[in-house]
Amino acid sequence: MNYRPMESDLICLFRVEPSEVSMEEALGRVASESSNGTWTEVTTMKPEIRRLSAKAYERDGNFVKIAYPVDLFEPGSMAQVFSSIAGNIFGMKALRNLRLEDVRWPREMVDSFMGPQFGIHGIRRMFNVRERPLTATVPKPKVGMTPEEHAKVGYEAWVGGLDLLKDDENLTSQKFNNFYDRVSASFKMRDRAEKETGERKSYLVNISAETREMMKRAKAVKDHGGEYVMVDILTVGWSALQTIREECQDLGLAIHAHRAFHSTFTRNTKHGVSMMVVAEAARLIGVDQIHIGTVVGKLVGPKKEVLSIRDAVENEEVKPGEHVLGQNWHGKKPSFAVASGGLHPGLIPDVIKMLGPQLVIQAGGGVDGHPDGVRAGAAALRQSIEAALQEIPLEEYAKKHKELRRALEHWGFVKPI
Repeated sequence: MNYRPMESDLICLFRVEPSEVSMEEALGRVASESSNGTWTEVTTMKPEIRRLSAKAYERDGNFVKIAYPVDLFEPGSMAQVFSSIAGNIFGMKALRNLRLEDVRWPREMVDSFMGPQFGIHGIRRMFNVRERPLTATVPKPKVGMTPEEHAKVGYEAWVGGLDLLKDDENLTSQKFNNFYDRVSASFKMRDRAEKETGERKSYLVNISAETREMMKRAKAVKDHGGEYVMVDILTVGWSALQTIREECQDLGLAIHAHRAFHSTFTRNTKHGVSMMVVAEAARLIGVDQIHIGTVVGKLVGPKKEVLSIRDAVENEEVKPGEHVLGQNWHGKKPSFAVASGGLHPGLIPDVIKMLGPQLVIQAGGGVDGHPDGVRAGAAALRQSIEAALQEIPLEEYAKKHKELRRALEHWGFVKPI
Protein backbone atom coordinates (compact mmCIF):
# COMPACT_ATOMS: atom_id res chain seq x y z
CA MET A 1 0.00 0.00 0.00
CA ASN A 2 3.05 2.27 -0.18
CA TYR A 3 3.12 2.58 -3.99
CA ARG A 4 3.27 6.09 -5.45
CA PRO A 5 1.31 6.17 -8.73
CA MET A 6 2.85 7.61 -11.88
CA GLU A 7 1.16 10.14 -14.15
CA SER A 8 1.05 7.45 -16.83
CA ASP A 9 -0.93 5.02 -14.63
CA LEU A 10 -4.63 4.46 -15.09
CA ILE A 11 -6.20 4.81 -11.64
CA CYS A 12 -9.40 3.12 -10.51
CA LEU A 13 -11.38 3.90 -7.37
CA PHE A 14 -13.19 0.80 -6.10
CA ARG A 15 -15.57 0.20 -3.23
CA VAL A 16 -14.61 -3.22 -1.86
CA GLU A 17 -16.60 -5.48 0.47
CA PRO A 18 -14.82 -8.79 1.23
CA SER A 19 -16.51 -12.14 1.75
CA GLU A 20 -14.75 -14.59 4.08
CA VAL A 21 -11.29 -13.09 3.43
CA SER A 22 -9.51 -10.12 4.96
CA MET A 23 -9.72 -6.68 3.33
CA GLU A 24 -6.02 -6.90 2.48
CA GLU A 25 -6.56 -10.25 0.77
CA ALA A 26 -9.58 -8.91 -1.11
CA LEU A 27 -7.68 -5.86 -2.37
CA GLY A 28 -4.84 -8.05 -3.57
CA ARG A 29 -7.22 -10.26 -5.46
CA VAL A 30 -8.95 -7.32 -7.17
CA ALA A 31 -5.61 -5.86 -8.27
CA SER A 32 -4.29 -9.23 -9.35
CA GLU A 33 -7.34 -10.53 -11.27
CA SER A 34 -7.82 -7.22 -13.10
CA SER A 35 -4.22 -7.13 -14.32
CA ASN A 36 -1.97 -10.17 -14.75
CA GLY A 37 -2.55 -12.42 -11.74
CA THR A 38 -4.63 -15.54 -11.14
CA TRP A 39 -5.76 -17.68 -8.21
CA THR A 40 -2.41 -19.40 -7.68
CA GLU A 41 1.33 -18.85 -8.18
CA VAL A 42 2.45 -19.67 -11.72
CA THR A 43 5.93 -20.64 -12.90
CA THR A 44 5.64 -18.35 -15.93
CA MET A 45 5.51 -15.12 -13.89
CA LYS A 46 8.80 -13.40 -14.76
CA PRO A 47 10.08 -10.15 -13.21
CA GLU A 48 9.43 -8.19 -16.43
CA ILE A 49 5.84 -9.41 -16.39
CA ARG A 50 5.38 -8.73 -12.68
CA ARG A 51 6.12 -5.03 -13.25
CA LEU A 52 2.76 -4.84 -15.10
CA SER A 53 0.84 -5.92 -12.00
CA ALA A 54 -1.78 -3.49 -10.69
CA LYS A 55 -1.12 -2.09 -7.24
CA ALA A 56 -3.55 -1.10 -4.48
CA TYR A 57 -2.01 1.98 -2.90
CA GLU A 58 -4.50 4.05 -0.91
CA ARG A 59 -7.43 2.99 1.27
CA ASP A 60 -10.19 4.89 3.05
CA GLY A 61 -12.56 2.45 4.72
CA ASN A 62 -14.10 0.34 1.95
CA PHE A 63 -12.72 2.61 -0.78
CA VAL A 64 -9.37 1.84 -2.38
CA LYS A 65 -7.37 3.24 -5.27
CA ILE A 66 -5.65 0.79 -7.60
CA ALA A 67 -3.01 1.87 -10.13
CA TYR A 68 -2.60 0.09 -13.46
CA PRO A 69 0.49 0.53 -15.65
CA VAL A 70 -0.72 2.00 -18.93
CA ASP A 71 1.01 -0.77 -20.89
CA LEU A 72 -1.69 -3.17 -19.66
CA PHE A 73 -4.14 -1.50 -22.04
CA GLU A 74 -4.56 -1.46 -25.79
CA PRO A 75 -4.72 2.19 -26.87
CA GLY A 76 -8.05 3.14 -28.42
CA SER A 77 -9.87 -0.04 -27.33
CA MET A 78 -12.55 0.68 -24.76
CA ALA A 79 -13.67 -2.94 -24.88
CA GLN A 80 -10.25 -4.13 -23.73
CA VAL A 81 -10.08 -1.54 -20.94
CA PHE A 82 -13.44 -2.63 -19.52
CA SER A 83 -12.52 -6.32 -19.87
CA SER A 84 -9.67 -5.53 -17.49
CA ILE A 85 -10.98 -3.08 -14.89
CA ALA A 86 -14.60 -4.27 -15.00
CA GLY A 87 -14.19 -7.91 -15.97
CA ASN A 88 -13.89 -11.13 -13.96
CA ILE A 89 -13.30 -9.25 -10.70
CA PHE A 90 -17.03 -8.69 -10.25
CA GLY A 91 -17.68 -12.42 -10.04
CA MET A 92 -15.02 -13.44 -7.52
CA LYS A 93 -16.24 -15.42 -4.50
CA ALA A 94 -13.80 -13.52 -2.29
CA LEU A 95 -15.96 -10.41 -2.69
CA ARG A 96 -19.43 -9.83 -1.33
CA ASN A 97 -19.70 -6.57 -3.28
CA LEU A 98 -17.48 -4.55 -5.60
CA ARG A 99 -18.20 -1.23 -7.29
CA LEU A 100 -16.03 0.72 -9.72
CA GLU A 101 -16.67 4.32 -8.68
CA ASP A 102 -14.35 6.33 -10.92
CA VAL A 103 -11.41 6.15 -13.30
CA ARG A 104 -8.58 8.59 -13.88
CA TRP A 105 -7.53 8.25 -17.49
CA PRO A 106 -3.85 9.03 -18.25
CA ARG A 107 -3.01 11.23 -21.20
CA GLU A 108 -1.80 8.35 -23.35
CA MET A 109 -5.24 6.74 -23.06
CA VAL A 110 -7.11 10.02 -23.52
CA ASP A 111 -5.17 10.77 -26.69
CA SER A 112 -5.96 7.34 -28.14
CA PHE A 113 -9.70 8.11 -28.39
CA MET A 114 -11.41 10.58 -30.72
CA GLY A 115 -13.56 12.50 -28.25
CA PRO A 116 -16.64 14.50 -29.35
CA GLN A 117 -16.65 15.91 -32.87
CA PHE A 118 -18.84 18.90 -32.03
CA GLY A 119 -19.21 19.08 -28.27
CA ILE A 120 -21.28 21.67 -26.45
CA HIS A 121 -20.06 24.69 -28.36
CA GLY A 122 -20.36 23.03 -31.75
CA ILE A 123 -23.94 21.99 -31.02
CA ARG A 124 -24.83 25.50 -29.84
CA ARG A 125 -23.39 26.98 -33.04
CA MET A 126 -25.44 24.48 -35.04
CA PHE A 127 -28.66 25.91 -33.58
CA ASN A 128 -27.45 29.46 -32.99
CA VAL A 129 -28.62 29.07 -29.38
CA ARG A 130 -26.01 30.54 -27.05
CA GLU A 131 -27.54 30.88 -23.60
CA ARG A 132 -30.70 28.88 -22.93
CA PRO A 133 -30.89 25.09 -22.63
CA LEU A 134 -31.68 23.23 -25.83
CA THR A 135 -35.02 21.43 -25.81
CA ALA A 136 -36.19 18.03 -27.01
CA THR A 137 -39.18 15.73 -26.89
CA VAL A 138 -39.97 12.08 -27.63
CA PRO A 139 -43.22 11.12 -29.36
CA LYS A 140 -45.36 9.12 -26.96
CA PRO A 141 -46.41 6.34 -26.88
CA LYS A 142 -42.74 5.51 -27.37
CA VAL A 143 -43.52 2.68 -29.78
CA GLY A 144 -46.58 1.88 -31.87
CA MET A 145 -46.93 4.97 -34.08
CA THR A 146 -46.59 4.86 -37.84
CA PRO A 147 -43.83 6.92 -39.49
CA GLU A 148 -46.41 9.54 -40.48
CA GLU A 149 -47.86 9.78 -36.98
CA HIS A 150 -44.38 10.06 -35.52
CA ALA A 151 -43.44 12.82 -37.95
CA LYS A 152 -46.65 14.72 -37.17
CA VAL A 153 -45.77 14.78 -33.46
CA GLY A 154 -42.34 16.07 -34.42
CA TYR A 155 -43.82 18.83 -36.52
CA GLU A 156 -46.12 19.96 -33.72
CA ALA A 157 -43.23 19.98 -31.24
CA TRP A 158 -40.93 21.89 -33.58
CA VAL A 159 -43.45 24.61 -34.43
CA GLY A 160 -44.37 24.80 -30.75
CA GLY A 161 -40.81 25.94 -30.06
CA LEU A 162 -38.66 22.87 -29.40
CA ASP A 163 -35.28 22.32 -31.01
CA LEU A 164 -35.11 18.54 -31.21
CA LEU A 165 -37.27 15.52 -31.87
CA LYS A 166 -35.86 12.33 -30.37
CA ASP A 167 -36.59 8.65 -30.83
CA ASP A 168 -37.04 6.57 -27.71
CA GLU A 169 -34.50 3.89 -26.88
CA ASN A 170 -36.60 0.94 -28.07
CA LEU A 171 -37.80 2.49 -31.33
CA THR A 172 -35.50 1.37 -34.14
CA SER A 173 -37.11 -0.28 -37.19
CA GLN A 174 -40.20 -2.29 -36.34
CA LYS A 175 -43.01 -3.47 -38.65
CA PHE A 176 -45.25 -0.59 -37.61
CA ASN A 177 -42.51 2.03 -37.99
CA ASN A 178 -39.77 1.27 -40.50
CA PHE A 179 -36.59 3.26 -39.86
CA TYR A 180 -36.13 4.52 -43.40
CA ASP A 181 -39.79 5.50 -43.79
CA ARG A 182 -39.65 7.34 -40.46
CA VAL A 183 -36.50 9.22 -41.45
CA SER A 184 -38.03 10.32 -44.75
CA ALA A 185 -41.33 11.45 -43.23
CA SER A 186 -39.76 13.17 -40.22
CA PHE A 187 -37.21 15.23 -42.13
CA LYS A 188 -39.92 16.45 -44.51
CA MET A 189 -41.78 17.73 -41.47
CA ARG A 190 -38.54 19.13 -40.03
CA ASP A 191 -37.90 21.13 -43.18
CA ARG A 192 -41.45 22.46 -43.13
CA ALA A 193 -41.13 23.48 -39.47
CA GLU A 194 -37.86 25.30 -40.12
CA LYS A 195 -39.45 27.33 -42.93
CA GLU A 196 -42.43 28.24 -40.77
CA THR A 197 -40.48 29.17 -37.63
CA GLY A 198 -37.23 30.49 -39.04
CA GLU A 199 -35.41 28.41 -36.40
CA ARG A 200 -32.98 25.52 -36.85
CA LYS A 201 -34.54 22.17 -35.97
CA SER A 202 -33.15 18.64 -35.87
CA TYR A 203 -34.00 15.02 -35.17
CA LEU A 204 -32.15 12.56 -32.92
CA VAL A 205 -32.70 9.39 -34.94
CA ASN A 206 -32.08 6.07 -33.18
CA ILE A 207 -29.81 4.06 -35.47
CA SER A 208 -29.11 1.31 -32.89
CA ALA A 209 -28.75 -2.05 -34.63
CA GLU A 210 -26.05 -4.44 -35.84
CA THR A 211 -22.97 -2.33 -36.55
CA ARG A 212 -23.01 -2.48 -40.35
CA GLU A 213 -26.71 -1.64 -40.36
CA MET A 214 -26.01 1.30 -38.06
CA MET A 215 -23.51 2.61 -40.59
CA LYS A 216 -26.11 2.27 -43.32
CA ARG A 217 -28.69 4.09 -41.21
CA ALA A 218 -26.27 6.91 -40.39
CA LYS A 219 -25.71 7.43 -44.11
CA ALA A 220 -29.48 7.62 -44.65
CA VAL A 221 -29.78 10.30 -41.96
CA LYS A 222 -27.07 12.34 -43.68
CA ASP A 223 -28.71 11.90 -47.08
CA HIS A 224 -31.96 13.33 -45.70
CA GLY A 225 -30.23 16.42 -44.30
CA GLY A 226 -29.90 15.27 -40.70
CA GLU A 227 -27.34 16.52 -38.22
CA TYR A 228 -27.50 13.77 -35.58
CA VAL A 229 -27.71 10.09 -34.90
CA MET A 230 -28.82 8.60 -31.60
CA VAL A 231 -27.17 5.44 -30.27
CA ASP A 232 -28.12 3.20 -27.34
CA ILE A 233 -24.46 3.14 -26.40
CA LEU A 234 -24.50 0.31 -23.84
CA THR A 235 -26.73 -2.16 -25.65
CA VAL A 236 -24.78 -1.80 -28.91
CA GLY A 237 -21.45 -1.93 -27.06
CA TRP A 238 -18.28 0.14 -26.88
CA SER A 239 -16.72 -1.24 -30.04
CA ALA A 240 -19.81 -0.56 -32.13
CA LEU A 241 -19.93 2.96 -30.70
CA GLN A 242 -16.30 3.53 -31.67
CA THR A 243 -17.04 2.39 -35.22
CA ILE A 244 -20.02 4.73 -35.44
CA ARG A 245 -17.93 7.59 -34.04
CA GLU A 246 -15.48 7.13 -36.91
CA GLU A 247 -18.32 6.90 -39.43
CA CYS A 248 -19.91 10.06 -38.05
CA GLN A 249 -16.63 11.89 -38.43
CA ASP A 250 -16.77 11.19 -42.16
CA LEU A 251 -20.47 12.09 -42.38
CA GLY A 252 -20.27 15.17 -40.17
CA LEU A 253 -22.96 13.89 -37.79
CA ALA A 254 -23.25 14.50 -34.05
CA ILE A 255 -23.92 11.59 -31.68
CA HIS A 256 -26.65 11.63 -29.05
CA ALA A 257 -25.95 8.93 -26.45
CA HIS A 258 -28.85 7.17 -24.76
CA ARG A 259 -27.85 5.21 -21.66
CA ALA A 260 -30.51 2.47 -21.76
CA PHE A 261 -29.33 -0.62 -19.79
CA HIS A 262 -27.06 1.34 -17.44
CA SER A 263 -29.14 0.85 -14.29
CA THR A 264 -28.64 -2.91 -14.45
CA PHE A 265 -25.14 -2.28 -13.11
CA THR A 266 -25.08 1.38 -11.95
CA ARG A 267 -28.10 1.52 -9.64
CA ASN A 268 -26.71 -0.63 -6.83
CA THR A 269 -24.41 1.66 -4.83
CA LYS A 270 -22.49 -1.34 -3.46
CA HIS A 271 -21.91 -3.41 -6.57
CA GLY A 272 -21.34 -2.71 -10.25
CA VAL A 273 -20.01 0.25 -12.19
CA SER A 274 -21.01 3.87 -11.63
CA MET A 275 -22.72 6.00 -14.26
CA MET A 276 -19.77 8.38 -13.85
CA VAL A 277 -17.46 5.77 -15.39
CA VAL A 278 -19.91 5.11 -18.24
CA ALA A 279 -20.18 8.83 -18.99
CA GLU A 280 -16.40 9.33 -18.95
CA ALA A 281 -15.88 6.45 -21.36
CA ALA A 282 -18.59 7.80 -23.66
CA ARG A 283 -16.96 11.24 -23.70
CA LEU A 284 -13.60 9.70 -24.54
CA ILE A 285 -15.07 7.73 -27.44
CA GLY A 286 -16.79 10.87 -28.64
CA VAL A 287 -20.51 11.32 -27.96
CA ASP A 288 -21.72 14.91 -28.26
CA GLN A 289 -24.68 14.52 -25.88
CA ILE A 290 -25.41 12.06 -23.07
CA HIS A 291 -28.21 11.52 -20.57
CA ILE A 292 -27.19 12.15 -16.95
CA GLY A 293 -30.49 12.18 -15.00
CA THR A 294 -32.58 14.96 -13.47
CA VAL A 295 -32.75 14.36 -9.69
CA VAL A 296 -36.43 15.42 -9.74
CA GLY A 297 -37.69 13.15 -12.54
CA LYS A 298 -38.93 9.56 -12.61
CA LEU A 299 -35.51 7.87 -12.74
CA VAL A 300 -33.10 7.13 -9.90
CA GLY A 301 -30.27 9.65 -9.64
CA PRO A 302 -29.14 11.35 -6.41
CA LYS A 303 -28.27 15.04 -6.74
CA LYS A 304 -24.62 14.60 -5.80
CA GLU A 305 -24.16 11.85 -8.37
CA VAL A 306 -25.92 13.73 -11.18
CA LEU A 307 -23.86 16.86 -10.52
CA SER A 308 -20.65 14.82 -10.57
CA ILE A 309 -21.60 13.25 -13.90
CA ARG A 310 -22.41 16.68 -15.34
CA ASP A 311 -19.01 17.95 -14.28
CA ALA A 312 -17.29 14.90 -15.76
CA VAL A 313 -18.82 15.32 -19.21
CA GLU A 314 -18.94 19.11 -19.47
CA ASN A 315 -15.84 20.46 -17.72
CA GLU A 316 -12.39 20.91 -19.24
CA GLU A 317 -10.85 19.65 -16.01
CA VAL A 318 -12.48 17.87 -13.08
CA LYS A 319 -11.13 18.51 -9.59
CA PRO A 320 -10.70 15.55 -7.20
CA GLY A 321 -13.40 15.20 -4.57
CA GLU A 322 -15.21 12.63 -2.47
CA HIS A 323 -15.19 9.45 -4.58
CA VAL A 324 -14.09 11.50 -7.59
CA LEU A 325 -10.52 11.04 -8.81
CA GLY A 326 -10.36 14.15 -10.97
CA GLN A 327 -9.55 14.27 -14.67
CA ASN A 328 -7.64 16.40 -17.15
CA TRP A 329 -9.32 15.90 -20.53
CA HIS A 330 -6.29 17.19 -22.43
CA GLY A 331 -8.28 19.16 -24.97
CA LYS A 332 -11.10 16.69 -25.59
CA LYS A 333 -14.30 18.61 -26.27
CA PRO A 334 -17.05 18.55 -23.63
CA SER A 335 -20.23 16.55 -24.13
CA PHE A 336 -23.64 18.16 -23.64
CA ALA A 337 -25.44 16.85 -20.54
CA VAL A 338 -29.05 15.80 -21.16
CA ALA A 339 -31.69 15.92 -18.40
CA SER A 340 -34.60 13.59 -19.10
CA GLY A 341 -37.05 11.18 -17.52
CA GLY A 342 -40.38 12.34 -16.11
CA LEU A 343 -39.90 16.06 -16.69
CA HIS A 344 -42.72 18.57 -17.25
CA PRO A 345 -42.86 22.39 -17.16
CA GLY A 346 -43.46 22.56 -13.41
CA LEU A 347 -40.09 20.94 -12.69
CA ILE A 348 -37.93 23.00 -15.04
CA PRO A 349 -36.91 25.73 -12.54
CA ASP A 350 -35.62 23.04 -10.15
CA VAL A 351 -33.64 21.37 -12.94
CA ILE A 352 -32.04 24.62 -14.12
CA LYS A 353 -31.29 25.73 -10.56
CA MET A 354 -29.46 22.47 -9.89
CA LEU A 355 -27.77 21.85 -13.24
CA GLY A 356 -27.57 25.29 -14.82
CA PRO A 357 -28.50 26.36 -18.36
CA GLN A 358 -25.69 24.40 -20.05
CA LEU A 359 -28.10 21.57 -20.66
CA VAL A 360 -30.38 19.74 -23.07
CA ILE A 361 -33.81 19.42 -21.45
CA GLN A 362 -35.92 16.58 -22.81
CA ALA A 363 -39.57 16.02 -21.91
CA GLY A 364 -41.65 13.32 -23.56
CA GLY A 365 -44.88 12.86 -21.63
CA GLY A 366 -44.34 16.35 -20.23
CA VAL A 367 -44.93 17.71 -23.74
CA ASP A 368 -47.20 15.13 -25.37
CA GLY A 369 -49.38 14.88 -22.26
CA HIS A 370 -50.34 18.57 -22.30
CA PRO A 371 -54.15 18.81 -22.23
CA ASP A 372 -54.15 21.05 -25.32
CA GLY A 373 -51.84 18.89 -27.41
CA VAL A 374 -48.22 18.58 -28.43
CA ARG A 375 -47.80 22.09 -29.84
CA ALA A 376 -49.09 23.63 -26.62
CA GLY A 377 -46.90 21.26 -24.59
CA ALA A 378 -43.83 22.39 -26.52
CA ALA A 379 -44.72 26.03 -25.98
CA ALA A 380 -45.25 25.42 -22.26
CA LEU A 381 -41.81 23.82 -21.94
CA ARG A 382 -40.13 26.78 -23.65
CA GLN A 383 -42.11 29.19 -21.47
CA SER A 384 -41.04 27.40 -18.30
CA ILE A 385 -37.40 27.73 -19.37
CA GLU A 386 -37.86 31.44 -20.13
CA ALA A 387 -39.38 31.98 -16.69
CA ALA A 388 -36.63 30.04 -14.94
CA LEU A 389 -33.84 31.94 -16.71
CA GLN A 390 -35.48 35.25 -15.78
CA GLU A 391 -36.07 34.00 -12.22
CA ILE A 392 -39.78 34.67 -12.51
CA PRO A 393 -42.03 32.26 -10.55
CA LEU A 394 -43.92 29.95 -12.90
CA GLU A 395 -47.29 30.94 -11.49
CA GLU A 396 -46.51 34.58 -12.25
CA TYR A 397 -45.23 33.86 -15.77
CA ALA A 398 -48.25 31.67 -16.46
CA LYS A 399 -50.63 34.61 -16.05
CA LYS A 400 -49.63 35.84 -19.51
CA HIS A 401 -48.76 32.47 -21.07
CA LYS A 402 -51.77 30.22 -21.42
CA GLU A 403 -49.85 27.08 -22.44
CA LEU A 404 -47.79 27.20 -19.27
CA ARG A 405 -50.86 27.98 -17.21
CA ARG A 406 -52.65 24.91 -18.58
CA ALA A 407 -49.58 22.75 -17.92
CA LEU A 408 -49.42 23.88 -14.30
CA GLU A 409 -53.15 23.22 -13.89
CA HIS A 410 -52.59 19.72 -15.26
CA TRP A 411 -49.33 18.63 -13.54
CA GLY A 412 -48.62 21.30 -10.98
CA PHE A 413 -45.17 20.69 -9.49
CA VAL A 414 -45.48 16.95 -8.94
CA LYS A 415 -42.32 14.84 -9.08
CA PRO A 416 -43.08 11.50 -10.81
CA ILE A 417 -42.38 8.23 -9.02
